Amino acid sequence: MEKKYEFLRKSANWKNLYFYQKAETLYQLTFVFCERFLNKHIDRTVDQMVQSARSGKQNIVEGSEDGKTSTEMEVSLLNVARSSIGELKEDYKDFITSRKITLWNENHPRFANMQEFTKKNNSLEQYEDYFYKWTAEEMANIGLTLCYQVDAMMFSYLKKLESEFVSQGGIKERMHAARTGYRQEQDDKMKALEKKVAEQEKTINDYQEANAQWQAKYEELRQKATEAYSDLRKQLAEAKKRLGEE
Repeated sequence: MEKKYEFLRKSANWKNLYFYQKAETLYQLTFVFCERFLNKHIDRTVDQMVQSARSGKQNIVEGSEDGKTSTEMEVSLLNVARSSIGELKEDYKDFITSRKITLWNENHPRFANMQEFTKKNNSLEQYEDYFYKWTAEEMANIGLTLCYQVDAMMFSYLKKLESEFVSQGGIKERMHAARTGYRQEQDDKMKALEKKVAEQEKTINDYQEANAQWQAKYEELRQKATEAYSDLRKQLAEAKKRLGEE
């Protein structure tokens, strides 16, 4: 079976990436948050937050798709996504500060439960039932926490891409490796065929030599038999002649 030489990266399906799932949840949460707690007619923050959240998740999708051919493009788009999430993180911080609501840090009694919930749950379905139940304080702190988690997970993923790039190279290196591997395989096949042809030719030559030897032996035996037969005929003729004379 012929080996396949592929140069396109098998990038992860973005739908299965946990940080994408969290980013999608963050976008929907942010949309509802702005709808409930900000006035879109007078507060420009609404558009900024929604666009930042959308940019975060969309650039993850585009980066993952482009990553099949270009690690550089994937890294670039994921960094754009991180920047967008970073802007959203600052907007949530500003909301908490300007509204003088409580920032849930390590000392807050609900911090540990919030961390456990957001770390364990990624998909939108696990959050959306709470979107119209949470208070502004709850929603802002959860949105902020998701921003931190998405950023941290994307950073780890980027380090993984960096390691893969160092070991596997970019698209040009993979194309060269695929082409070189294919050519080497074809060369190996050609050499193997040439070896088999040479072996078959030697076998044929050996048979031909053996056949020639048998032919020569046969001719020698036939010649001897013919000569012996002639001698016997002569002897028989002479014997008959002697008998006739007597």
